[in-house]
Amino acid sequence: HHATSSNLDKRGTGDVWVMTVDEYIAASYWGRLAYRVYRNPIVMFGLGPIYLHLVSNRLNRKDAKRKERLNTYLTNFSIIAVYALLCWAIGWQAFLLVQTPILFVAGSLGIWLFYVQHQFEDSYFENDKEWDYVKAAVDGSSYYKLPKVLQWVTGNIGFHHVHHLAPRVPNYNLEKAHESTPPLHKATT
Repeated sequence: HHATSSNLDKRGTGDVWVMTVDEYIAASYWGRLAYRVYRNPIVMFGLGPIYLHLVSNRLNRKDAKRKERLNTYLTNFSIIAVYALLCWAIGWQAFLLVQTPILFVAGSLGIWLFYVQHQFEDSYFENDKEWDYVKAAVDGSSYYKLPKVLQWVTGNIGFHHVHHLAPRVPNYNLEKAHESTPPLHKATT
C-alpha cells in the first residue's frame, strides 16, 4: 500500500476505491452506480467490515508468493479453529453476541480511519509518470489530530503522513518524528 498510495495507475492494494472525475464521467451507468453504492456509508461502514473480515482478508492476491499463500491458509485455519472452539465452549449464540459488535465497531472504525486519512479535499493523486513518493506520503495522507487517549488507542495512526513517509518508524515514535520535522507540520490536518 505505501509503495502505491495516491498512484492512479497502481490502485487496488489496500485502497478505498477512488475514481477521478474524468473516469467517473467516462464510466458506464453500471460502473457509476457500482461506485456510488460502494461509497455509500451504509455499504462502506456497514457491509465493509463483514466483507473485509470474511472475504477480502481471507484471499491471496493473484501474484502472491508461496510463503504468503501458506500464511493466509494458516491464518484462515487458525481463525476457524479458534471460532469453532469458542462456539463449542460458550455456544454459537454467545459467540455471535460478543463477536458481531466487535467486528462492526472495530471494522467500521478501521475503515473510517483509513478513509479519512486518504480521501480528503485536495488529497494528492497522480498518474505513475508524475507520481512522487514523498509528495504522496505527505500530501496524500492526513494528520488526524486526536485526543491523547485516542492517539494511544489507535497506535498513533493519526500521524499517518509520517507512517507513509517512513513505515519503519515504530508507532510510539511517530509523534516525535512529526514534531521534530518541520516540513511535516504542513500536512493536511
